[in-house]
Amino acid sequence: MFFDDSKPERRKKADKRDGIKRHLRLSSSLIPAPKAYELLTVDELFSGQPRTFIFDTECYINYWCAAFKCIDTGKIIIFEESPDTSLNANLLGFIMHRFLIVGFNSADYDMPMIALALQGLKPWKLKQISDEIIKDGKRPYQIEREYGVKIPKSNHIDLIEVAPIDASLKIYALRLHCERGQDLPYPEDSELAKHEALNVRDYCVNDLDNTHLLFDHLKPHLELREILGQEYDVDMRSKSDAQVAEAIIRVELAKLGDSEKKPTIEPGHSFYYVPPSYVSFKTRQFQEAMQVVCSTPFIVGNGGSAECPAAVAALRPRLGGSIYRLGVGGLHSSEESVSYTADDDTYMIDRDVASFYPRIILNNRYFPSHLGEAFLEAYNGIVIRRLLLKKQKNPLEAGLKIAINGIFGKLGNLYSIVYAPQLLLQVCMTGQLSLMMLIEAIELAGIPVVSGNTDGIIIKCPKNRYKDLETIIMTWENLTGFDTEETRYEGVYSRDVNNYFALKTGYHIDEVTKEVVWHPGEIDGIKTKGVYCERGSAQNSVLSKNPEGLICSEAVQAYLSKGTPLDETIYNCKDIRKFVSVRSVKGGGEKDGVYLGKAIRWYYAQGETGTINYVISGNKVPKSEGAKPCMIMPAGFIPNDIDYDRYVNLANEILFDVGYFKRMQEPKLF
Repeated sequence: MFFDDSKPERRKKADKRDGIKRHLRLSSSLIPAPKAYELLTVDELFSGQPRTFIFDTECYINYWCAAFKCIDTGKIIIFEESPDTSLNANLLGFIMHRFLIVGFNSADYDMPMIALALQGLKPWKLKQISDEIIKDGKRPYQIEREYGVKIPKSNHIDLIEVAPIDASLKIYALRLHCERGQDLPYPEDSELAKHEALNVRDYCVNDLDNTHLLFDHLKPHLELREILGQEYDVDMRSKSDAQVAEAIIRVELAKLGDSEKKPTIEPGHSFYYVPPSYVSFKTRQFQEAMQVVCSTPFIVGNGGSAECPAAVAALRPRLGGSIYRLGVGGLHSSEESVSYTADDDTYMIDRDVASFYPRIILNNRYFPSHLGEAFLEAYNGIVIRRLLLKKQKNPLEAGLKIAINGIFGKLGNLYSIVYAPQLLLQVCMTGQLSLMMLIEAIELAGIPVVSGNTDGIIIKCPKNRYKDLETIIMTWENLTGFDTEETRYEGVYSRDVNNYFALKTGYHIDEVTKEVVWHPGEIDGIKTKGVYCERGSAQNSVLSKNPEGLICSEAVQAYLSKGTPLDETIYNCKDIRKFVSVRSVKGGGEKDGVYLGKAIRWYYAQGETGTINYVISGNKVPKSEGAKPCMIMPAGFIPNDIDYDRYVNLANEILFDVGYFKRMQEPKLF
C-alpha cells in the first residue's frame, strides 16, 4: 500500500543489489531538505503567453509523476498518479500540445511514459513498461505498437544528443557545477511511503533545475540548430553534431537527384589501404611502416568500423628523437615527461593542417562507392558555401563547419547514409602517412620535430634555419594540397602527446603587409590539453570532461607564464568550483556507509580520512583518499577545511610530470 510504513520482510540471503539498496535506505535519512519553489497557477498556464517548459518524469510501483518548470517564471507544475492522487490528464495534455517542452533523454523515455499516463495507465503498469524501456531497450515505436498508444507530436527538444559525449544528466550537471547532485533517493523497485513519494517529487524538481542548467549552457548550439533547421527545412534541435551533418548531406544529395542507397558491408569484410601516388618515403623505417600498412588487411568489426590490425598497432617507427604510433585514429608521437623552450637561438613552432580530413576527402576524390561522385559534389558545395559565409560573418557558417567535420565521423556509422568504413580508413591512413612525409622531410634537413599528433607537429627550429623550414613545408603543401597554420610557443611542457601546456608567443598583424609579426619572449595565452584543460575536445566544452582540481592546472599555468608561486595561486583562490573533482562510479559510490550515487563530487579536506568506495565491490574509487563528498555545492562561501597543501603538492607533481624540472638537462638536438 502507498502509506505502508511497515518494515519489509527480511531476506535470508543478500546479493550485491541488496548492498546497494541498504546504502540507499541508509542515505535516505540524509536526503536534503526539499527545495523551495513556487507553483504555477492554472490562470498563468492559460494566460495565452508562449512559454518554454523543462520537464521530467519519475516512476515507481505505486507512484508516478511528471514535473514541468516554466523557464520564464521559474514556477513548477506537477502531475501525480498514486493511491492518494489522480492525474489531471486534460491539463497535462494541454501542456504537451501547447508549449515548447525540453527534456533529457525525453524522446526515448519521458514522451512515451507521458503518452501512456494520458491513456489512464496506473503506476504499477507504467513501472512495468518503464522497465521495458530502461532494461530491455524498447524503442518508442515498439511501445506505440505493443500498447496501442500514440506519442504526442509536441514542440519538443531532447538535449541528450545535443550535449557532447555520452553522459548522464547527473554528470553533465556536476560538470556545470550544479547546486545539488543527487541520485534517485530510493531503489527503483521500491514501494514508496508517503514521505518517500514527497522526496521523489523533490528529486524530480532538482532534475528540472539541472536540466535547465544544461539547457542554458547549450543555448548557442540550439540557436544554431534553429538557423540550420530553417535553412534546410529539417527540425535539427534534438540532433547531435553528427546527426546534423547527416541531415544536411541528405538534403544536398536530394537536390542533386541522388536517391538514398544503403551500403551492404557486413562485419568480417576485409580490404587493403591504397595510398595516393604522392606518398613515398626516403628512410628505411618509414618505408617499412608504409609497407606494413599497405600489405595488411583491415577487417570490419561488429560495430561497423575497420579494426586496427595487430601488425599496424605494433608499428613504432623512429626518426630523430621521436617514436611514432599509427592506428585507425591518427598519428601520435610517444614523448613522455618532456619540456622544450624557445630561446635566443631557437623557435618553437606548431604547424597544424587546416581542415585536414575534409581536404583529404576532396583532394583525393574519396567518396562512398554506393553514393558515387554525387557525394563529392554535395560535400564540396558545403565546403565552398561555408568559406563564403565565413567571409560574410554569417552565423550559418558555424553550422556548415559542423556538417563538414561531422560527415567524416559518419563514415564509420553503420546506420548512416554515408557509411563507408573503407573510405574512413583511406582518409585516416592518408592523413598519417602524409604527416609522416612532412616529418621525414624536416628531420632529414636536420631540424628536429619534437611532437606529432593527428593533424599537426611541433618543431624545434634553429632561427637560422627558419627559411629552410618554410621551403620544406611549402613544398609539402604543394605536393599534398594541404595548407598549414603556424603558432609559435615560448615553451611546451608535456606529460605526453595528449596532455600538455603550451605557452603561446605574442604577435600582431602588420596593418600594411597583413603579415604576422611575432613578439619573442612575450606570452599571449596558454594552450592546455587533456587533463590540464578545463574543456574536453568534443565541442571544446566543459560538458565533455570531468573537472579534477582545476586549481592545480591554473597554478601551474601562472607559475610557467608569470613565475607566480604555486601556493600563492592556490591559497588565494576563493572559488570552490576550482577545487572539486567529479567522477562517474559504476554501481554507485559510498563513504562511511552513506550512499552518494553513480555521479559523485568531492574536494580534498583537512583531517578527512578514508576513501570513497564502490558499493558493489568495496574497492576504492581512484584518487579519493582524503576526499570529502560535496554533493551539495556550498553557496556564497568556500569551505574552511580545504586541504590547500594537498593541492600544492598535486600542482608540484604536475610540474614533474610535464618535464619542467628536466629541461635544464635537455640535450642539444642540433
